[in-house]
Amino acid sequence: MQQRRVPTISDVARLAGVSTGTVSRVLNRRPGVRPETRERVLAVVERLGYVPMAAARELSGHTNKVGVLVSPRVWKYSPYFILLFEALSDSLWNENFKLEEIPLNAAGQPMIEAEGYIVLGAHDHDPRLEQMVRQHPSTVLVGVQPGMFWVAPDDPGGAYLATEHLIKLGHREIAHLSAAGQVGRERFEGYRQALEDYRVPYRSELVFDGAFSTLPAYRAVRRAWEQGIRFSGLFAASDEMALGAIAALEDLNLRIPQDVSVVGFDDLPDLGRPLTTVRQEIPEIARTVMQLLKEAISRAPPRGVRVPVQLVVRDTTARKR
Repeated sequence: MQQRRVPTISDVARLAGVSTGTVSRVLNRRPGVRPETRERVLAVVERLGYVPMAAARELSGHTNKVGVLVSPRVWKYSPYFILLFEALSDSLWNENFKLEEIPLNAAGQPMIEAEGYIVLGAHDHDPRLEQMVRQHPSTVLVGVQPGMFWVAPDDPGGAYLATEHLIKLGHREIAHLSAAGQVGRERFEGYRQALEDYRVPYRSELVFDGAFSTLPAYRAVRRAWEQGIRFSGLFAASDEMALGAIAALEDLNLRIPQDVSVVGFDDLPDLGRPLTTVRQEIPEIARTVMQLLKEAISRAPPRGVRVPVQLVVRDTTARKR
């Protein structure tokens, strides 16, 4: 008899007519969901017998364990990482693998043996990566690292598209909300390359640290504006930072996009407003991780994959007045 497929968060979202992000907020009892939507999601959860990912893994009966190694600096309950974890879980399930977060020892190495490993949240020159390649060759990094299996969205290209969009709308004073780490660096490089190609002067005072989070982004943008730093366009290296920037600007009585145009990155669902952003295909990243993981387990030569992104124009950008 064929084993019944365990329902996923994607199944719940599809039947309830909402996004996976909304399902996640309902299950985690977070605000921002209408009562009728919450009731509809919970009804579908009960009907399907959906069990959230951590518990589902225990019930699945899978035998091929894949360990997820998460850097301590990563906030794994952010909307982006919740979506990524669920997409990875779905892709691995379809290939009969069991996804399990594995703790790290003091040296940053896995404390439990697994068939393969997925590394999230690595940083530039991360010493863990060389050790993982040497000791656990069946490892895939979500990020960029020559000499190992890796997959990443086209971060430089997406940042270029976002900045180019603002430039083509006539903006010349374009701020950038960046953050530390490989992703932040690559998106900054795309921003700066677009400025250079279109002969827009780069100004270091227009680059702010938003720490990939809403509140730091809010504070950075508000502080800069109150200090007299002016810009008509802003590219944030994540949607969460873009929301923080918009809140700060609106609290300063500025209109979006009439006074300042704002572009984000990620295209997270259910942000509360139609944000112009760069969409990265999280399900495609997860499917690519699975393909590379199978290659790594079979000891194929390592390779990296850039997953294409696209600019999605919505209501937070407009031609400069």
